[in-house]
Amino acid sequence: MDYKAKLINLTPAKCAVDLSDGSERGEYVNQDYILHTLGRPHRAVNLMFCYYPLDDGWPGRASEVHKSDSVTFQWDYPYDDYFPYTGGINGNTEGEPFKSMRDVRAHGQDVILTLTIDPHVPDEHLVQIAKDLSTFGRLMIRINHEATGSWFSFNKRCTYQEVADFYVKFHNIIKKEAPHIQTILCAGGVEDKNSGEVEKEAEFTEAIRATDIWSVDKYLALHYGWPYDVAERGGKSHLRYNTAAVYEFAKRSCMRYKHLCGGKIKPMVMSELNADGDVTGAAGQAEMIKEFIDILKADDERWFSAFTFYQFRDRGRLGLEIEDPNNPDVGIKQPVLDTYKEIIHDPFFCPQIVEKEEINFPVTLRWGGAEDAEGIAVPLHFEKNPVFCEVNFNPKDRLNLMMELNGTWFYKSPNATTIDLMSAFYENPLKGECELTLKIFAPPASGENDPSHGGSWRENYFTKIESLPNIRIRFEPVMDKII
Repeated sequence: MDYKAKLINLTPAKCAVDLSDGSERGEYVNQDYILHTLGRPHRAVNLMFCYYPLDDGWPGRASEVHKSDSVTFQWDYPYDDYFPYTGGINGNTEGEPFKSMRDVRAHGQDVILTLTIDPHVPDEHLVQIAKDLSTFGRLMIRINHEATGSWFSFNKRCTYQEVADFYVKFHNIIKKEAPHIQTILCAGGVEDKNSGEVEKEAEFTEAIRATDIWSVDKYLALHYGWPYDVAERGGKSHLRYNTAAVYEFAKRSCMRYKHLCGGKIKPMVMSELNADGDVTGAAGQAEMIKEFIDILKADDERWFSAFTFYQFRDRGRLGLEIEDPNNPDVGIKQPVLDTYKEIIHDPFFCPQIVEKEEINFPVTLRWGGAEDAEGIAVPLHFEKNPVFCEVNFNPKDRLNLMMELNGTWFYKSPNATTIDLMSAFYENPLKGECELTLKIFAPPASGENDPSHGGSWRENYFTKIESLPNIRIRFEPVMDKII
C-alpha cells in the first residue's frame, strides 16, 4: 500500500512527567524495560550521582569504601552515597552516568542529572563537568539539591551562604561552557505561611534569580529512617502530610520565587514526588498520588510545569516496583504502578502532536528534545482489531526511532529490523473500523549530539529517512483450519 506521510511536531504537555531511575535506594533500570512496562517515554529521566574527587576513597561508592557498623542514617558516610560521577578532571565519559544518559536519550527522553558535589572543588572541575555534559542535548542539571537541608555532605562542609554562592558560580560556568543546558535549583520553599518567606531566603535569593528552573522536593509521606529502622506507629523516623497542603506549599513557594525575581516567572517543578508505602501501605500510596494529581488538574492557574516521580524501582517502598530481595534485576509491581500508568497516559500529561504538511521522501527529521522534535505521521486504516501489526525496516538504514500507535510507544534500535506493534492493542483493543496514525521520531542512536550537524548541533540532532518501512497489518490468522 502507498502510504501518504505528513510532517508532525512534538510539543510540550500541559504538565510534563519525569521519572527518577536509580539512586541510593535502587539500581538503574534500562529504558527498554521501563518503556514496555509503562507504554510511553517520559519527558526526562532523573539520574542521581555525586562528585567528591578530593575525598579519601573516591571514586568508590561511599557505602562500599566507608562501610561501617556505626552508620545509622543513610547520609552518615563521609560523602553522599549516590553513584559516583566518573567524569570531571582525570575522569572519562565511558562509565556512569554517561552510559545511562545515552540509554535515556536514545529512547527519546531528556536527561535530568542530579549531582551532589563538593563545593570546595577547584573551578576547573566544574568547567570539565560542563564540557562532559555538552553533547547530551537539552540536559537539565540539578546541583546540590535540597540545598537548605542538613543531611548532604555539602551542607555539612559549608554554610548555607557558601552553598548558595557555589550554585551561582557553577550555574555561570555552565552558561559559559554549555549554554543550552538548564540548571535546576532545588532549595527551600515557603514553609511558614505567616512570614511568607522562602527558607534561608536571604542566602538563596541570588541563586533563585540566577537559575533556569525552580524546584522543591516534598514527599506526601516518607520513611526517612530507611533502611536503618522499621516505620511503626509512634515512631519518629517517618512523616505524612496533607496532600492539599503539599500542593499549596509548592504553589506558595513558586509565587514567592516569582516575587523575588521581580515578577518574572520561570518553570516550577517538583523534582521528587511520591508517598512512601512504608508509611501509607501499598494501596494508600496509590491513593495519595491520585489525590495530588486530581488537585493539580483541577487548578486552572497553570503555574506548575512538571513533576518527577521518585522512583521506578526501589529497595524500599518508594517505587512503582519493589526490588526483589532475591534478585535485584527483578521488580515486583506495586498498586501505584497502574495508577501512575493511568496518570501519564492522560492527555493532560502527554506531549502534544501538531500535524503539518504532507512530505515526500527522503526527509530529514530534527530531534531537539522530548518537547521539541519533528517526526512523521502515517495514517493507517484498520478494518477491525488486527491479528498482526508490525513494521519492517531495511537493515541497511540502521535507524534509531521512537514510534507511537494507539497510545503505545515503541523503540527501534539501529540493530532491529522488525518491530511488533501488537501490544498497542492488548490493553486497548479496537472496537471496530477506525483510522489511526503511526508516529515516528528519530532521537540520536548514540544518545549524543553530533558537532557535524551544523551550528545548532548542541540542541538539535538530524536524521535522514530515505523511505517509509513496510507496514504489515492483517485482520485474520494466517490459517483458520487445523490440519
